Amino acid sequence: MPELPEVEVTRRGIEKRVAGQRLDRAVLRAPSLRYPLPNGLARRLAGRTLIKAKRRGKYLLLDFADGHLLIHLGMSGSLRFVAPDTPAGRHDHADFVFGDDVLRLTDPRRFGALLWLEGDPLAHPLLARLGIEPLSSAFSAEWLHHALAGKRVAIKPALMDSHLVVGIGNIYASESLFMAGIDPRRAAGGISLARLERLVPAIKATLRAAIRAGGSTLRDFCGPEGMGDFQVQHQVYGRAGEPCPHCGAPIRQITQGQRSTYYCPKCQR
Repeated sequence: MPELPEVEVTRRGIEKRVAGQRLDRAVLRAPSLRYPLPNGLARRLAGRTLIKAKRRGKYLLLDFADGHLLIHLGMSGSLRFVAPDTPAGRHDHADFVFGDDVLRLTDPRRFGALLWLEGDPLAHPLLARLGIEPLSSAFSAEWLHHALAGKRVAIKPALMDSHLVVGIGNIYASESLFMAGIDPRRAAGGISLARLERLVPAIKATLRAAIRAGGSTLRDFCGPEGMGDFQVQHQVYGRAGEPCPHCGAPIRQITQGQRSTYYCPKCQR
């Protein structure tokens, strides 16, 4: 699933290439994705100028001054630029045509979203209850210590709760906990402030490294300008049975919340 780094890479690619340009037309090939597409969306978008590409959590917000196009990439979606004459495939559900720049939405599972929002987009029900942005200055060890107080859930699924903190997906939670030396099974509310003072910088460093690398391309994800390669930097994710890069102990794989967790039993306590 595209997480914060992949969505941020997508946002930056769109911003760099077509911000300030006129959207000539939108070609919508499906009546719905996760939700029905708004009636008349293609007509509403045609002729508008893209002011800015923004992100909230894993949601993209394309600002057209008097409204925002909300885009979610779902489980396996991507937005990439294609040549104007590139034939649409079975899972290519929308094209946004900015002159010779065609931004194509591909979503094999159709779990994504395309919605038109007027007024304050952050007040929309999909965005209003989202948690803190992990790359913001407000996300600190002190804030996290207070937010986790009394929580019995394990720390890894706690970090993946979008109502607490947004965008730390399965890969980045495993990698951050390894960097901080914290066992992913530990009760979130029992982790000391001193340990969280290692974890918060580890989360920020992991996310920033993934953004610099263009995100993690494991199956379907492709950014606007091509594939990311953060997967080659993974220390534990997807490496079950391989030696820990620090101590050499075999990396273990367990299941938490129906997701695979990878960790080193010696380095993470």
